Parts: sequence; C-alpha cells; structure tokens
Amino acid sequence: MAQSGGWRANKWVRAAIPALLLHCSIGTVYCWSIFSQEIADHIGFSKGATEWAFSFAIFFLGMSAAFLGNVVEKDIHKSSLIATICFAAGMAGTGFFIWWGGNHPGNVLSLIGIYICYGFIMGIGLGTGYLSPVKTLMLWFSDRKGLATGLAVAGFGAAKAIASPIMQKILGTNQNGEIYKMFWILACVYFVMMFVGHLLLAKPADWHEPQNSADKPKIMDVLKTKPITNYIGIWVMFYINITCGLALISQEKMIVKCVGLAAFAGIISTISAIFNAGGRLGFSAWADTMKDRNTVYKMIFILSIVFTGLVMLTQGIKNGEGNGLLIFLVLALIFIVNAGYGGGFSNVPTLLSDHYGMGSISAIHGITLSAWAFAGLTGNQVATYIVNHTGEFITKVDASGHEISVNPTGYQNVLYFTIALYIVALVLCMVLVKPTQKKA
Repeated sequence: MAQSGGWRANKWVRAAIPALLLHCSIGTVYCWSIFSQEIADHIGFSKGATEWAFSFAIFFLGMSAAFLGNVVEKDIHKSSLIATICFAAGMAGTGFFIWWGGNHPGNVLSLIGIYICYGFIMGIGLGTGYLSPVKTLMLWFSDRKGLATGLAVAGFGAAKAIASPIMQKILGTNQNGEIYKMFWILACVYFVMMFVGHLLLAKPADWHEPQNSADKPKIMDVLKTKPITNYIGIWVMFYINITCGLALISQEKMIVKCVGLAAFAGIISTISAIFNAGGRLGFSAWADTMKDRNTVYKMIFILSIVFTGLVMLTQGIKNGEGNGLLIFLVLALIFIVNAGYGGGFSNVPTLLSDHYGMGSISAIHGITLSAWAFAGLTGNQVATYIVNHTGEFITKVDASGHEISVNPTGYQNVLYFTIALYIVALVLCMVLVKPTQKKA
C-alpha cells in the first residue's frame, strides 16, 4: 500500500520496527532452559517442577491468542499495551517469587507464584504481543506478506540467540544467588522496548476496520467459505509441527552431549537458534514466490521425515560419538527441525490469509495458535516421558572431565514418535489442505 506522509506512513517505522521490538522481547520466553536449574536450586524444588512454568507460558500464549484475537482485530493499540504490561509484570513477578523462594526454600507459594507470573500473566502478554503486529505487517507489505511476517516472527526466534549470552553473563557474575535481580532488570528493559513498539505500531491510513460488529462476518462463517476439513488440516499440521519441534528441541542439549559434543553445546544451541530464526524468514519469503503457500509445509515435513529417518536407520544418536558422518546427520536433523519449526510459525498467518482473506485474519490466526497451546503441553512432556521410561541412563565423561548422565536409546526412541507424526502431517497437508490462489 503506497502512502505519503513521512515517518507516520513509513511501513518500516509503523510495522516492521515495532514488530521486531515486540517479538524480540516476548521471544525470550524460550530462554527458560538457561536458568531453570538455577531457579529450582534457589527456591528448593526439582527442575521438573519448575519446568511446568514454561509449559504453562506456552499454553496461555496459545489460549490468550485464541480468546483475545478479536481484541487484536479491533484495536492493536489496546492489545499491544496489554502485551507490554502483562509481559513486563509477569517477568517482574517471577523475580519476586524467586526472591521469596530463596528466603523460604521449599515453600510451595514460590512455585505457584512463578506458575502464575511466568505462566499465566506472561502468557497473556505473549499471546497478545505475538498477534498484535502480524496483520499490520501483512497490510503494509501486501505484496510480500511472507517476508514481512517472517521478519517479525524471526525476531521471536532470534530472541533466544540474542538474549542467551546476556543472561548467561548476568548469571555468571551472580555470586550471591540473586537471580531474581536479572528478572527485574529485564522486566524494565523489555517494558521500554515493547512500549516503544506499542507507540509506533499502526495500520495503514487507508485500511479501515468495520466498527459495527454486524458488518463483520462471524469467524465460523468465514471458515465455512472453504470445507471445514481444510481448516482442521491446517490446525492439526501446525500442531504436529510444533509438537515434533518441541520434542526434539527439548532434548537437543542432551543429544549433543550424547554424541560427544558437550564442549560445543553452547555454540550448537546458538546455531540451532539461528536456523530457527532463518527458517522463519527464509521459508516465508520463499513462499511468496509460490502459487500455493502450502507447498512450503510439504517441503518442511518431507525434509524432517528424511533426516529423522536417516538418524533412525543409522542409530546416529546411539552410535554417533567419534563417527563424523553420524554426528553430521544428527546435527543436520537438529538444524533442519529447528528451521522447519520456525518456518511453520511464520507461514501460518499468510497461509490462512490466502485461504480466508484479510478481514478477520487476527481472530482466525489467534484461534489457530491454540494448537501452540496444546503442543506446549505435549511436545516436550511426551519426549521427557519417552526418555525417562525407555532405554537406560549411562554415565559418560565429557572433554572437560565432568560426568554426565545420558540415555542414548531414549533419545533415539523419541524419533519414532516424531517421524510418525510428521508422516501424518504430510498426509493431511496433501489431502485436506486444498490448493488456493493468494488473496489480497
């Protein structure tokens, strides 16, 4: 949409930059694994107990997006302000309950408080913050919707790579167990970033949302413009892609150690985060050149099936240590799954807009993000269950002489779970989601 009027009509200032400010802030939710053990030790609970805070955060991200999609549709200024306040307040509250837990070790109030703050309150900020800039980007960049949404969603994926070293630096200088101060500092930093994004974010002047709800069709009426199985196919394949991604990514650190690369775990984690962000931008920008954007999902699932199958056939995780080819296959699987995981996120809003138009895209996208909510409760939890109940944990000594406990068979068995789901997703992608021409 061509416009004049200086910075107020500049698509980078009014859409791209605020989207990056919002998504680079909320995307740090994925940094939980960096400090979860420290939090568990500080408040006197097991790491497994604290891990639920992350699962709740992803669940309420998806559910708040589903239930508040209409708010985003009507008023992005209200929704982006809600996101700013909830995310910063949730992070500050998490810091408070970590401080409380440190002074009252083993007190269940600290754990519940972290669940509420990091899981529920931050989750609302995540859902509304994730949705708020997406439609705005697609309106400003109507000729390159995939590139635009990919840019913002890449910010969400890159947030971990950007914030991780900063958080690790803060933790490294934390000599007195004052991890809660990190949350208070970051709450202030992210509030400023998101508030600036909130002030800048604006839809094009020539786009007018219907003010009368009677003028706007109901969501189900929009979805029924295509066979309802079409939307079910999109929702399920989105859910499967996230579930499989979380299943592997949640075990990524231990798989890397299992194949003898413990000394490079940090570097590999950063590279996988870059692939995650690159997949969000690359796959979505590539999809702009395709007649049917669903082709991207077929490619993601085929690549994931091929590399998962290769690591299964070669037993790469079990036999990889000291074998260059098998290590290459395991790392390729990790990077491909990360890229496909990210690409699935960035392509879903544009795929939905191709099928159902732009009129109610925020609400439809929000409902679809409920798949993320349920995947957040199943992906890493199922993978953890498989690892804990199959195979056998063995002790290895890494390059620095530290003992590590790994379960090569358990990690290998996770692949049977993910490849089965990837095959189901590919079938749904080909059978239920019908080809469509891109809509304006």
